[in-house]
Amino acid sequence: MAKQKYYVVWEGKKPGVYSTWAECKAQTDQYAGAKYKSYESREAAEAAYRAGWKGNWGSSAGGASKSKSKSGSSGRSAGMETSEEVDYDSISVDVGTRGNPGPVEYKGVDTRTGEVLFSVGPISKGTNNLGEFLAIVHALAYLKKEGSNKTVYTDSVNAMKWLKQKKVATTLPRDNSTEEIWLMIDRAEQWLRTNTYTNKVLKWQTKQWGEIKADYGRK
Repeated sequence: MAKQKYYVVWEGKKPGVYSTWAECKAQTDQYAGAKYKSYESREAAEAAYRAGWKGNWGSSAGGASKSKSKSGSSGRSAGMETSEEVDYDSISVDVGTRGNPGPVEYKGVDTRTGEVLFSVGPISKGTNNLGEFLAIVHALAYLKKEGSNKTVYTDSVNAMKWLKQKKVATTLPRDNSTEEIWLMIDRAEQWLRTNTYTNKVLKWQTKQWGEIKADYGRK
């Protein structure tokens, strides 16, 4: 059973503390500059709300200071880029699944406004990580066609790793039931092998910033 979370909205349509993601999303969707974050207890959420976003939103858990490398850049896990503040001039992608494996859909939205820029699916059978990978590549292809250097946000570490490798690593078998998603994966890998891009692909920091803007709300 999923653990109860509480959501603080400092800047949104109606600031406050909410007990469900759906309520939080209703206050932050299509709200430019929304600031919100989830907490494990109501007491922590209410304390954070009273303290204001400057001491909580965009900071690491528990208010710990952010580590920096010798070069002065933010600390990074191997193969993963991160950002300390949200770049709202960006695209955020996410996946909706019903079972894993199961039907998969994905979309890309304007991080600032929540406007849906593209949406694909449901794809008959796939996995969450495969959907995340497809969403990132779709976003990169979309931005290249637009001639845009915007950042792409994802909350999938595995998909970012596969992006760098230009190849997925999955146990999902190739058979009649997965033919649709495998055709899409093959095309995405081919696009990566034959195209270049300068867009940053960054990890969305869910603990600091709340759910990614493209989230389907299926928690």
